[in-house]
Amino acid sequence: MAADPLPGLAGENPARGAGSSPHRTENRPARAAAASAVEVRRSTRRRKSVSAYREGDRTIVLIPARMSQAEERRWVGVMLDKLAAQESRRVPGDTELSERAARLSAQYFDGRARPVSVRWVTNQNTRWGSCTPAEGSIRLSHRLQGMPEYVVDYVLLHELAHLLVPGHGPEFWRLLEAYPRTERARGYLEGVVAAGQLPQLPTAR
Repeated sequence: MAADPLPGLAGENPARGAGSSPHRTENRPARAAAASAVEVRRSTRRRKSVSAYREGDRTIVLIPARMSQAEERRWVGVMLDKLAAQESRRVPGDTELSERAARLSAQYFDGRARPVSVRWVTNQNTRWGSCTPAEGSIRLSHRLQGMPEYVVDYVLLHELAHLLVPGHGPEFWRLLEAYPRTERARGYLEGVVAAGQLPQLPTAR
């Protein structure tokens, strides 16, 4: 999935001398919807602006070269929160949801899972999503709206897999192993479950 650069957030710079520094990658604790891998890129051309965007499993944060380590840590946190807030406001419509399902099927299942319809529903309060293989229909609970994209993608893949394998046996879970964020997405959803907001997930076997 292509990176989607997002607008930066302006801030003051420290009074340190500017200088070029190499790119470096830092692993930081994940925030609510932030990627766990953060790569900070310093630039002598950048004076006052800070920006960030997602690139695969990483978050790229662009900062001025003169910024101190303390300011870097603060701005990385600010930008992770900003990205998470922006992502939570994005709610794809049914058409976009169908397009995402087609892309995911092509990427992870060689296009073998071909739903006839994919849509949001508001009457699924006891499950994240459902699939009717005979009809080729997939429905996602509206409660997923506002969650990170990788979580929605996992649920879509979960239901797409049911078009190929009806139950939750070993073959079903092997299909989902192709998605690199399966465990992370399940952990996120299990965290929501633990908060008492939604029901338990099927157990992986």
